Amino acid sequence: MYNPTVARLTYRALLGRRRALILFLLPALLVLIAAAVRAFNGADDQVAADVLGGFALATMVPLIGVIAGTGAIGPEIDDGSIVYLLSKPVKRSSIIFTKLIVAIAVTMVFSAVPTLIAGFVLNGNGQQVAIAYTVAALVASIAYSALFLLLGTVSRHAVVIGLVYALVWETLFGSLISGAKTLSVQQWSLALAEKVTGDGLIDSEVGLTTATVLLVAVTVVATWFAGHKLRTLTLAGEE
Repeated sequence: MYNPTVARLTYRALLGRRRALILFLLPALLVLIAAAVRAFNGADDQVAADVLGGFALATMVPLIGVIAGTGAIGPEIDDGSIVYLLSKPVKRSSIIFTKLIVAIAVTMVFSAVPTLIAGFVLNGNGQQVAIAYTVAALVASIAYSALFLLLGTVSRHAVVIGLVYALVWETLFGSLISGAKTLSVQQWSLALAEKVTGDGLIDSEVGLTTATVLLVAVTVVATWFAGHKLRTLTLAGEE
């Protein structure tokens, strides 16, 4: 299912000069904020949880997911170069799976790693806060990558839609409106973070079992549907 050639081309597209700059900017900003908070406020578990939850998980992770997920396939569809890839004897499911793995890897590296670093800077991983949010970032990276890869497959406006979802739904509605919280990747990942700390520092509106089921279901369905749309795109091109 994993194709090294497709992976190499996808990594090259995602880590080009412009995208790499954006990918490095957000993690650097998180670490800078963490250092400033630690310098002015000292080590505080609740403050660390607030910073990691408010910026790292609620803003940085979904934004990096948008960049990696849509960038893994969207530009190829927009400029028509996907036709060259589809003309090769590579299964469409293999193309989607490989691009998903690359998007997940990039999102994890640029979100989970800086989250861990920022957590240790903030409070030295007191009460497992750094580990908890790192686990949440890792899990969220998988779901976000699948969702935004699907968006990149079905829409030419995937980046705009992804940004609206990340900034409006996840950050605004998903944090304030009870009904929206249940349908939020952020809240699902927080359920796992809450399990790691287990002392009230982190709260999720979704139970752990429900969150796990929804995370798996969204990832699987989004990946399957992206593969289906790619097969449809192939047939349309041949016709």
